[in-house]
Amino acid sequence: MYAIATRLPASFALLFALTACSAGGGPEDDGAEQERAIADAAHASASAAAAPPPTDTAPPAPTCDASQVQGLIGQKADAGVTEQARIDAGASRVRLLHPGEMVTMEFDGERLSIEVDAAGNIVAVRCG
Repeated sequence: MYAIATRLPASFALLFALTACSAGGGPEDDGAEQERAIADAAHASASAAAAPPPTDTAPPAPTCDASQVQGLIGQKADAGVTEQARIDAGASRVRLLHPGEMVTMEFDGERLSIEVDAAGNIVAVRCG
């Protein structure tokens, strides 16, 4: 928006200067110079009004939906159950969280986290 606001007055100033300078020439020269100045100003105005291309892209939407696998709570977490849970939740990755284990705190919307107790039973399922 700032670029448009600064370019547009500059275009009009250029147009004004070109039309003011053309007063000393002949009538034929004045018309051609004015037409050229108007065309240049219109081109500058159109260039300033054109929206710049987007520079940043939005991150992909999270694909994990843990609500689809809440029924697993209480079941034994084995390789087959965790893989099926990943598929059902639409997650790209799955991780098992054991009691007392160090866990990273970053959020990953494409990861399914399955928390288990000491016996290996699922106690919580969430995305992240």
